[in-house]
Amino acid sequence: IFSSNLEPRDLVDDAFLRRIPYKIEVKDPTEQEFRSLFSKVAKGMDFSCSPETLHYLVEEHYVRGQRPFRFCHPRDLCRQVENRCTLHELPRVIDNAAIDQAVENYFSIM
Repeated sequence: IFSSNLEPRDLVDDAFLRRIPYKIEVKDPTEQEFRSLFSKVAKGMDFSCSPETLHYLVEEHYVRGQRPFRFCHPRDLCRQVENRCTLHELPRVIDNAAIDQAVENYFSIM
């Protein structure tokens, strides 16, 4: 399995691409799919996350920031919050402050 958000022709030559017989494009999730997935991931990780906090995440860090939704983001952002809670011995609650810190850490440019 090979995954990239870059164009395949920018990464490899035609001979390499011919050796991958099936190429499947996975589109970005819709906002509704993203919200649903985030809620399921948070619940599966035993987090409490209010609809208002999820709305804050979407509006502040995706719509306002013109960031595309990705299927991996809910899992990755929840893991960021999980690590924060574990490190600082915080309750398993996803609030706006946790969202801000997770987004800043996850999307930072080195």
